[in-house]
Parts: sequence; structure tokens; C-alpha cells
Amino acid sequence: MLSKKMEKALNKQINAEFYSSYFYLNMALYCESIDLSGFAHWLRLQTQEEHEHAMRLLDFVLSRDGMVELEQIDKPKGGFKGINDVFAQVLEHEKMVTGLINDLYALAVEENDYPTQVELQWFIKEQVEEEKTAKDILQQLKWVGDKDTALFMLDQKMGQRQLASGEEE
Repeated sequence: MLSKKMEKALNKQINAEFYSSYFYLNMALYCESIDLSGFAHWLRLQTQEEHEHAMRLLDFVLSRDGMVELEQIDKPKGGFKGINDVFAQVLEHEKMVTGLINDLYALAVEENDYPTQVELQWFIKEQVEEEKTAKDILQQLKWVGDKDTALFMLDQKMGQRQLASGEEE
């Protein structure tokens, strides 16, 4: 059974994961508006992945006899200054989520909540991958610079992303 403090913290993270889904959807819509459909596709899949993360935590809370309380999801910030700005924000967002997960883990350790520690280890590993992917894409965008042909090719590559089978396992 979850402590009330852990339950509240997990509920906050569920909200953060749903916000992340909304955040990436907003970015996908921006990419569509500037005719970068490959990047939009990549971000739409990211939207799905973040939704699945929220659902994974939600199911975990329920499995520990906790209560899930859904909160309002904040409006995601817009006003992007191009695709490089989008992925700079992706990286910053993922770093922020990593901090939230780390704080949750620290709380689980403090409370000797071993099942939550085990569950959060999956999220810790996931965040390492998320930050690396964001850094890699941002670096590729820097290499592309203002070369339209290179951006076109990178957009095509981004459009080939598929969710890996078992990605949420």
C-alpha cells in the first residue's frame, strides 16, 4: 500500500506525464504548420509514448491500492522560433522530467517503498534514453544549419520513427 505522501507525489507525476503528452502534441502541430511532417510524426509518437507513461504510473498506483486524482493539464507553451527551438525545448523538458523522476525515487527511498523504487527504475532508464535522443536530434539540427536539402532529409528520417515493440515493457 502506498503512503499518502507517495500517492500524492505519484499523482503529481501522472499529471506531468499527461502534460508532456500535450506538450509534444502542441509541438507536432507547430511542425505541421511549417511543413515538417516528419518531425510532426516523430512528435506525435512522442505524444503517445508520454500518454503511455502516464497510464503506466496510473495503473501502478491502482495496483498498490492508491487513489488516482486527475488534475487539470496546463496549456503548453507555444511561440516556437523554428525547429531548433522546438528540440531545444524538448531537451529542456526531458531534463525537467528527469528531475521529477529522481525526486520521486528519492522519496521512495526515504519511505522504504521498494515496489515504487523498482517501478521508478524503469522510468529512470527511460529518461536517460529520452535525454540522449533529444540531444542527438538537436545536434543533427545544428549540423544541418540552414541547408534546406539536409533539413528535408532529416525530416524524412524523422518520419520513419516507429514505436519499438515492447517499448513500454
